Amino acid sequence: MNTPTQSSQRIVAIDILRGFALLGILVMNIQGFSMPSVAYDNPTMHGDFTGLNWLVWFFSHVLTDLKMMNIFSMLFGAGIVLFTDRLVERGVKPLRIHYRRTFWLLVIGLVHAYIIWQGDILVTYALCSLIVVLMRNWQPRTQLIVGLIFLSVSAFLMLGSGISLEFMPPETAAELLTAWQKTPQALQAEIVAFRSGWLAQMAYRVPASLDMNTSSFFFWGFWRAGGLMLIGMALYKWGVFSAARSRQFYVRLLSISLLIGLPLILLGVRYNTSVDWSISASRFGIGHQFNYWGSILMSMVYIATVMLVAKAGALPKLSHALASVGRMALSNYLFHSIVATLIFYGHGLGLFGSVERIGQIGIVFAIWAVQLVLSPWWLARFKFGPAEWAWRSLTYWKLQPMQK
Repeated sequence: MNTPTQSSQRIVAIDILRGFALLGILVMNIQGFSMPSVAYDNPTMHGDFTGLNWLVWFFSHVLTDLKMMNIFSMLFGAGIVLFTDRLVERGVKPLRIHYRRTFWLLVIGLVHAYIIWQGDILVTYALCSLIVVLMRNWQPRTQLIVGLIFLSVSAFLMLGSGISLEFMPPETAAELLTAWQKTPQALQAEIVAFRSGWLAQMAYRVPASLDMNTSSFFFWGFWRAGGLMLIGMALYKWGVFSAARSRQFYVRLLSISLLIGLPLILLGVRYNTSVDWSISASRFGIGHQFNYWGSILMSMVYIATVMLVAKAGALPKLSHALASVGRMALSNYLFHSIVATLIFYGHGLGLFGSVERIGQIGIVFAIWAVQLVLSPWWLARFKFGPAEWAWRSLTYWKLQPMQK
């Protein structure tokens, strides 16, 4: 009973979708690896923002910002249901093993966040899964409704913060404004720190990770990721992630989501540009809401497209490569951080703050190429990715066989 899911039991469509989302996440994360942190949310704060660099930002924002995180979060929720259901089928009480699995994911995430990269999402997923697992047996409609309520909480908290800006103590408002529009001196200090050795980087990494795991988690992370996990549970139960629905269903899902989601996101770009990315409008105001909600619809576009490809058996070589990336998602996610920090941080090449967006996307394509080739090669020889092997061995408290 203490064995992980075998390859023959996997749902290939889910692996393909997970691989697609994992690669897409790097398009946004590369900005966090390569530039001062403020540039992720306020793109006007660092580097050239014209011409090709603006186009790279535009397409990255419209096509990937939050969209891939949405898919990954929904799949994480689906994975909780899949994992616990299979334990029940084998006569095992699932919560004990689930919590052990989650504990070790939390440990991996904490090491990743505080030692390697402060943009970690694993800690958020682990903390959310401690709670949402208790909702795994709810009816899918209830999961969908509660998931949307969770998402609304974060949206209203953001709007409420914007409304309260003028009533905040001056020092608090000034602190928020400084974080949104950093001075040239503050930007340069961050660049110098990340171009320095590993220890010097900790002055930025530790506070950023603490904020991500505490105030940002309760303000944004739990409601966003937890809500998406619940929606993912519902979609899994309805057969959406396993390509089990009809072709017509996926075509309708794709069409409706695209017709509403894409214009909403484009309106957000236009609005935020018109207000010159002000903190009250773009961060805490209506400017944040366009992509917040539009990204969920765009995620449905990608989900429907991948399921249509899986149902048709189209692009078999690419689908196999993406499924392999998806099966090794944890290893590949950590690979992103290790390679990118070696490229941009001072303990590696030290290119932090010096690579424009057009160069960043070139690095993304190179990493994609490596992972699309390396992942199938690895899984042709081994049962699990290296991180998956370690995580599963710790979960089942028994060394898993690695060789095929």
